[in-house]
Amino acid sequence: MSSKPIDDGEKCDETGGLSSFLRSLLAGIPWSESASVEEQITFDVPRGNVIDVHNANGKTRVIGEDRSDLSLRAVKHARAETQQAAQQLLDDIGVDAAEVSGTLELGVEIPRKWNRHGSVDLEIRVPRRLETRVSSANGKLCLQGLRCTVRVNSSNGSVRIDDVVGDIDITTANAKVSCACTCGRLVARSSNGKIEVGEHRGSIDASTSNGLIHATLEQLAREGISLATSNGRIVLELPEEPDAEVDIRVDNGLIRSELSFGSRASESNGRLRGRLGRGGVPIKLRTSNGTISLR
Repeated sequence: MSSKPIDDGEKCDETGGLSSFLRSLLAGIPWSESASVEEQITFDVPRGNVIDVHNANGKTRVIGEDRSDLSLRAVKHARAETQQAAQQLLDDIGVDAAEVSGTLELGVEIPRKWNRHGSVDLEIRVPRRLETRVSSANGKLCLQGLRCTVRVNSSNGSVRIDDVVGDIDITTANAKVSCACTCGRLVARSSNGKIEVGEHRGSIDASTSNGLIHATLEQLAREGISLATSNGRIVLELPEEPDAEVDIRVDNGLIRSELSFGSRASESNGRLRGRLGRGGVPIKLRTSNGTISLR
């Protein structure tokens, strides 16, 4: 006795049923569906020539250009349990802007729900001399091409500064700090992240609890250099024939110097003091556990 063959129609019904079943399972999983949209807005320069940006979730990039207005490009992303919910979240994400006491304040508003996730990537093109302040809870921050004072605060996102002339103040809790081709007074703080500074002209005050600090100087400023880390190496590369007063201390580690100090140099118990050239500019390097290299 032969069994009845299953025709193509029945096979298709089985496949469709399985697909429907899988879709019904995935529909209940948080963030299984996504949506995105891009918006562009133009602003006048605020009276006080200051911009203050806060983006809780998403990348933020500020670019200084030769221009007389501000151009904002915002890419919104939403993930939710269904496509309809993702689209609704996307519609609810807003970029608010208001001028307060001469400062243009830009903020991203994202509704919070346990099974939905939203983020906004910002790219802002501004006049080079517009004082810039940027903060983020979760997202990378990048600033470049500016000729002004810059303040950056990040909780969980790396910070990169390129081609900026002006005083720079950076604070991050759990991320890397990277600066290149900068000029001015640089202050950088990180709790758990390495700090890298390249081709800097000016003073540096940098510290981290756990991480490497590597700084390369093209020109020293009279305020000098102060680098400190609890657990990590420090590498400082100075310009040729520097004039500085050097004070290095290591609790558990080595001190290595490729530079020649004057006759007054002294080294004992993990501490090195000495004069380079004519002295003058203070250089202080500190680590509890790690090697300090001076080049």
